[in-house]
Amino acid sequence: MHRPTLILAFLMFMTSLAIGQTNDIAVIRQRVIAELFTNTVADAQVETISAKMKEDGSFPGIDYADLSNIAGFPQQRHISDLLYLARVYQSKTSKFYHSKQLLETIEKGLTFWVKNDFIGDNWHDSQITVPTILINMMLVIGNDLPKALVEGLQPIIGRANMGASGARPSGDRIVIAGILAKNMLFRENDAEFEKVIKIIEGEIKFSTGERGIQHDYSFHHRIDRVNNTTSYGYGKYANAFGEWLVYVHGTKYQFSKEKINQLVDYYIDGITKQLVYGIYEDVSVKNRDSTSKQNFQPRGTLEIERLLVGTDYRKAELEELIRLRKGTAKPTRSFAKFFWQTEHFVFQRPNFYTTVRMFSTRNANMEMPYNGPGKTTHHRADGSNYLVLKGNEYHNIWPVYDWQKVSGTTVLQKPKLHGPDDIQKKGLTRFVGAVTDDLYGAVVFDFKSPHDMVEAKKSWFFFDKEYACLGTDIRSESKLPVATTINQVLLKGDVAIQQQGNTKILEVGNRVAENVKWVHHDRVGYIFPRPATVKVSNQQETGTWASITDQKNISKEPVNEQVFKLWFDHGPRPTKAAYEYIVVPDVDATELQTSSQNNRHIRILSNTDTIQAVMHEQLNILQAAFYQSGELNISPTFSLRMDSQGMAMLKLQGGRIKALSLSDPSRQLRRMTISVSGIYASKKAGLVCLPDQLHQRTLMLIDLPQGVYVGKSVTLDF
Repeated sequence: MHRPTLILAFLMFMTSLAIGQTNDIAVIRQRVIAELFTNTVADAQVETISAKMKEDGSFPGIDYADLSNIAGFPQQRHISDLLYLARVYQSKTSKFYHSKQLLETIEKGLTFWVKNDFIGDNWHDSQITVPTILINMMLVIGNDLPKALVEGLQPIIGRANMGASGARPSGDRIVIAGILAKNMLFRENDAEFEKVIKIIEGEIKFSTGERGIQHDYSFHHRIDRVNNTTSYGYGKYANAFGEWLVYVHGTKYQFSKEKINQLVDYYIDGITKQLVYGIYEDVSVKNRDSTSKQNFQPRGTLEIERLLVGTDYRKAELEELIRLRKGTAKPTRSFAKFFWQTEHFVFQRPNFYTTVRMFSTRNANMEMPYNGPGKTTHHRADGSNYLVLKGNEYHNIWPVYDWQKVSGTTVLQKPKLHGPDDIQKKGLTRFVGAVTDDLYGAVVFDFKSPHDMVEAKKSWFFFDKEYACLGTDIRSESKLPVATTINQVLLKGDVAIQQQGNTKILEVGNRVAENVKWVHHDRVGYIFPRPATVKVSNQQETGTWASITDQKNISKEPVNEQVFKLWFDHGPRPTKAAYEYIVVPDVDATELQTSSQNNRHIRILSNTDTIQAVMHEQLNILQAAFYQSGELNISPTFSLRMDSQGMAMLKLQGGRIKALSLSDPSRQLRRMTISVSGIYASKKAGLVCLPDQLHQRTLMLIDLPQGVYVGKSVTLDF
């Protein structure tokens, strides 16, 4: 049986024992303690730890004096080792079970801690890290320790309280409340425990515009409105709530179905739609942690199994996620999702997953590099467009990454990045958003770099088997060149290129390539509707993990990786530079060669500073971004006029509109007015049609979402 399932089965067994018992606090405490023993312990490790302890209760190799943020609080290893010893002390299968000598070792180590009371410069150390370890220790062994020592630890554990600076609404609030709840279990304080449980339950709510879940199911940890859905909103919010969901299940403290179901909605429509196929980490939503080394593995299933303990709501979807993460099912879902509160777009088909990350006057671009990591992330929200088929295409590329060639972005190529204190910026433009019907979608970014003042009008148009990327009106007053990067990814296999009808495999190196029709690498094709001049690099790059973070004790050993880069060089001081390309995921070079002849049925209708638009002639889908009012001719008999800024997506059938989606990226309009060829007399809520028989056109007035939904698309079926 899969290990997380074993854990859950054990916890449910503990739940069954609770039936008929009246002391809910004792039952919950028993469950909490049981989970602390789910990981095995080894006697040999006990001997190693005990042998290292000095006479004063300290351990060698720990720099107790360095409490700085960038040090990473190495002191926690002291109490982590003591917790390990405590778990062994209470393990009946260990030869150290209830060993008097081992208990004295633990007491000596804890006494040293109480005497010195190490408080790191990072508030997280004193309000979460230390209290978590110490309260777990109290639950495991507290009743066997001298009362004076237990009481001496209480003020340290007590730094996790609802008045603490870190207990602000967001993920940390649930974590701190959980520590406090455990302490109330240890103290057997029923009344205070009940109050804390209500706080945890009450944190599951919409908090749009503030810290917490937004109405689009993204998560903001801070008031900078940066996307934190799969960081703070995942482990410290959703999973922390799920942990307590199981602890209190079946007792008088259990959470309401309403709150559990809301968390399920957030988990499915927010978290898993920002994980590749709901399985793997999505690099596009990472912030400062993008410069930390990671393991590539599926997300766990325990968090989903916990949700299933409390509800049957959306059960089939949750069970499918479990199968996906266990590898017993393959991705099947297709969707387009725009997180309008976060300026983040996600597009998935069963065989590829891609995103666009942006920012505007409404939100900041990136998380600040708190405590060291993330000092190279200046341009990761400048319209970044990552594409994955397998999930590991960018895995740990970051030490050798060219951070001024982030995939999808248009960036000034400086001698070096600005400093770490100059990363987080508010956007300078309002016209940033997307139009979508939840299956297809288009994205627009009226971009002006707050770092370098580079300007560009950028758009992306997404379909089932390909997507088109347009850029125009690219401007810069700098003498330095400007580049638009198509992709920068780990090199896997050959790079093929077609120029003037000739196809060849590129040698290792870095070159300028002219008259390029298409490039192919790792089952991804890049088509240029009009043969273009691009730069292509397929060679080894070298860097270090230490060069991309200010944290201490990070490896300075050289890291070598083979990297593929493809980009446009717009040169210095561009005034009206432009680009056009089509990305084709999951394709071999032979199919790419054939389908590139008709540009994958994509016709670029306009790529100007007023309108960017494409037509997919096989799907009969039109997608357009109007930077100002204007008219777009789709065919000799059909045109679309928009009387304002806005975005439109039209699904056509037989020369008539089958479905219409609209949005206002500027978020200033209550209603949009468009005019289309043909006569329409539909009577729908939020839609007024005014047919003009003389000119065979219809004027449509469409109400737009308002309030917390402003920026969201509206879709009408005809």
